[in-house]
Amino acid sequence: MCLLVFATLFGVLLEAGDALQIQCYQCEEMKHNDCSTPEYIVNCTVNVQDMCQKEVLVKPDGVHYRKSCASSGACLIASSGYQQFCTGKLNSVCISCCNTPLCNGPKRKRPVPSAATPTMRVTDRPLLLLLLMFLSTLMLLPLT
Repeated sequence: MCLLVFATLFGVLLEAGDALQIQCYQCEEMKHNDCSTPEYIVNCTVNVQDMCQKEVLVKPDGVHYRKSCASSGACLIASSGYQQFCTGKLNSVCISCCNTPLCNGPKRKRPVPSAATPTMRVTDRPLLLLLLMFLSTLMLLPLT
């Protein structure tokens, strides 16, 4: 019985970690960072596009933004490749990558987590798995 409970919990944990999908803002050549509204939110491709990308281009007519989903490899290569062109001056191109939902939008104040609504971060899963393994081992030990 204990093994069945453990196997079920382990399966649920693995299933929850398999499909990682992120939401990002997506737009082309927008001015004034105005594509950070709900109609520009897209669901990125599961397990492929795991980051959000933001490009800031300084042109003669002002600052333009491109926002999109990206794979971590492509985004990190692009951002490091354009590092030398990220000056903030005319013709500057800055590319940044991030991996939390809607992180390529405007800078927001961090919300204060409420004690009433706990959330499980991706980094908590290994700890939870370790706890489940420990508890299952305790249940299998003979009582003395």
